[in-house]
Formats: sequence, C-alpha cells, structure tokens
Amino acid sequence: MNATLRSFRDFFVSLQLTVWLLILSMILVFVATLDQVNLGIWAVQAKYFRSFAVLWQIPDSNVSIPVFPGGYFIGGLLLINLIAAHVYRFSFTWKKSGIQLAHAGLILLLLGELFTGLMSQESFMRLDTGETKHYSESFSANELVLIDHSDPKTDLVVAIPEAALADKKSIQHKDLPFRVDVKEYYPNTNLMRVGPFAGPRPVATQGFGTNLVLTPEKITYKPNERNVPGAYVEIVAPEGSQGIWLASQMLAQPQTFTYGGKQWEIALRQTRTYKPFALTLLKFSHDKYPGTEIPKNFSSRVRLKGDDGKEDREALIFMNNPLRYGGYTFYQAGFDNNDTTTVLQVVRNPSWLLPYIACIMMGLGLCIQFGITLAGFIRKRSAANASATNAA
Repeated sequence: MNATLRSFRDFFVSLQLTVWLLILSMILVFVATLDQVNLGIWAVQAKYFRSFAVLWQIPDSNVSIPVFPGGYFIGGLLLINLIAAHVYRFSFTWKKSGIQLAHAGLILLLLGELFTGLMSQESFMRLDTGETKHYSESFSANELVLIDHSDPKTDLVVAIPEAALADKKSIQHKDLPFRVDVKEYYPNTNLMRVGPFAGPRPVATQGFGTNLVLTPEKITYKPNERNVPGAYVEIVAPEGSQGIWLASQMLAQPQTFTYGGKQWEIALRQTRTYKPFALTLLKFSHDKYPGTEIPKNFSSRVRLKGDDGKEDREALIFMNNPLRYGGYTFYQAGFDNNDTTTVLQVVRNPSWLLPYIACIMMGLGLCIQFGITLAGFIRKRSAANASATNAA
C-alpha cells in the first residue's frame, strides 16, 4: 500500500475524525436549537439536519454560500468512519462479539435516521363527526388543482406542486385542454377587498378575485402560525386567454369555470395524499377531570374501511395508542374547540422499526461484552485464589 492510500485509510479510521465529527454534531444541534425560534421546527430540520451543508444567504441578494457542514454530511462521514474503524481495527473474535454487535447496532441507528429523513412523510387528517376521508393533507406543502367535474362518477384532478408555481412558468399538462400561466406567486399572503374608487386595482379578471387583491406578507416560522400562499394564474386555451384567476386558501367557496363543455374547478389547497382506505369519525371524546377544565383524555373512535372491501372495523385512537394500518400510523394530535372535530397526525415511515432494532442490538451487545469481561475476571480471580491456596 502506497503512502497516499495509507494516509487516506488512516484519515477515515482515525479516532480524531470521530471526535471532531461528534464536536461538529454538538455545535450543529446547539445552533439549530437556537435558530428554531426564528425558523420553526420544519425549516430547521431542512436547513441543518437534512442537508449536506448549512447555507447562509448574503443580505440583499439571492446568493447562498455554505458555512457549516449539514446533518447528512456529518452523519455520512461518521457512518463511514465507524464502518472503516470497525473493519480495520477490530478482529472478528468471540471475545469482541459484544462490541461488534453494539457497533452494528450503532451503524443501523445511523442508517435508520438516514432512511427516515429520506422516506418518512408526515401529514394530518381533520375529521368532523360523521365525516369520511380518503386522504390526508400536508402541514406545509401546497398545490394548485384543476378538477374536471363533468364525470358524475369520478373527478379528474390535475395537481400542480407549489415549486412549479414559485417558478412562475407556463404549465401544460396532458390532461388539460388549456395552458396554465403563473403570473404571480407569493409564499404568504393576505386578502384585501378593493373599493370601486380607491386602493389597488384587482389583477384577476374572473372569479371572486375581481373584488380582491393579494397582499404579500412576511413568511412566518412560528409553530402556532402557518403561511397562506396565493397566486394569480391565467388560463390560456388555443383560442386565447380565458381570464386571470386569484387562487388562495382563504377563499372558502370553490371557483369554477366552463371550457369545452366541461365544468372545471380551480383551487389552491394543502397537498393531499390519497390512500386505498377511508376513515370515518364516529365519535370524538374530550374528557375532563370532574369540576375542572383540565383535559383528562382525547380520543377518536373511527371506522376503517378498505377500498378492496377486505377491511371494515372500528378502532379507538387516543394518546400513546395510535392506529397502524397500510404502512400509516394515525396519532391523536389535536381537536377543534367545538369538540366535534378531531385532528389526526398521519405518519408514514417505512424504517420506523430500525431504531428499535438498533437499540436492542446495542443493549444486547453491551450486555454480552460485560458478561464476557466479567466471566474472564472471575476465572482469573479463581485461578489466583487457587494458586494462593496451593502455595499455602
């Protein structure tokens, strides 16, 4: 092995690299915790932990430069360092089996966090008593949808993700007989009604937006607030423009238009994830301690019905007792003040078992290693006592 390869190997197996990576990870966690006040938990996770580098945006510009390694970079190097050190330094012997099992558990734990960051999905489902839903909604992602209601049995839904709206480009989907031109997009807005004589003039020429304008607001990162995006989109058919529409989640009523003999609905909503089963809220319970307003228990009795007809049962969801079905986990997350509406957190994480398996492996490995060391100590102590007895 030449000097270059040897130095390369020594770098990845060195204990100094392990120590520096642990120090960097502690700094990253500390800074991210402080910045959570400004950015909120979702933005902090994306900026600090689920990235290869922490970016800093130069003031008054759109240029961002890396200033610190991100969670993926530190975790990836730590994983490589651990595997390399395990393979190079440790011999696969029975006396070291506990250490090897503990290290394998740590490797699995790091991989589990990586898979969780890449594959896990979180959303919510708000249900009124007696309501049935086949979908959950994203906490932060949004989409512009155009829905064809002409078929009485099924609706044709074309969803345009928020990232495409932010690019302000023309969108031509194969299922749409027209083009969608994004004129303006704002990540957080408010609606203002315009008067006939004073104030800004409306941009929209069709729908409710003819009497309203979008006013951009500063993006909020507070956990008890959310951003409400808004956009102006123009429907452009082969024969010409069909008008400009204001799209906002603050519009309570759907906006519809007719083109080519079909009725279309246009709306900006939180991104939906449809599921091959439905949940119906049968009863929501908000129990309190007698004589007080202190909450005692929140629970939702739901009916789960699969689209294939094989599953039809009731389940009770309450704190620390989620419903697991079809790869999804439904937690009791909240409720509306009317005590008839529940909010369920919906989590899909294919790697949710890996941390449990990893912790069991590490705990078992440490126990095995302790047992082997203890047995060796007892043998040596017994041999020493036997030698002393014989000498006497």
